[in-house]
Amino acid sequence: EVQLVASGGGLVQPGGSLRLSCAASGFTFGTYDMSWVRQAPGKGPEWVSAINNDGDSRYYAGSVKGRFTISRDNAKNILYLQMNGLKHGDTAVYYCVTPSGLGGTRIVTNNGEYEYWGQGTQVTVSS
Repeated sequence: EVQLVASGGGLVQPGGSLRLSCAASGFTFGTYDMSWVRQAPGKGPEWVSAINNDGDSRYYAGSVKGRFTISRDNAKNILYLQMNGLKHGDTAVYYCVTPSGLGGTRIVTNNGEYEYWGQGTQVTVSS
């Protein structure tokens, strides 16, 4: 059974930092490209960042480039998102997602379709 358990969210002041983690199980994590997607209240899902299966290539939405860093540990089956310089506009539920085809809940973003499991992790940026 595939599981993606995101954690590390919380309440942080503008300019602060958080590190999200996503523990993966039930599939061969190291063979899949992975992404982070977020959804703010009242808005559609937004693709945030992606990393290829071996971690050599990373991609970012313009809104987070230079502030967020995606990484992964294939030995531990964990995906990370280091978020620095947080802004009010970063407030959202963050999901780690896989490409389509593993049987998760479909989520359609501005950068394609993905699948997620679980509730995601809430990030709230507020003073």
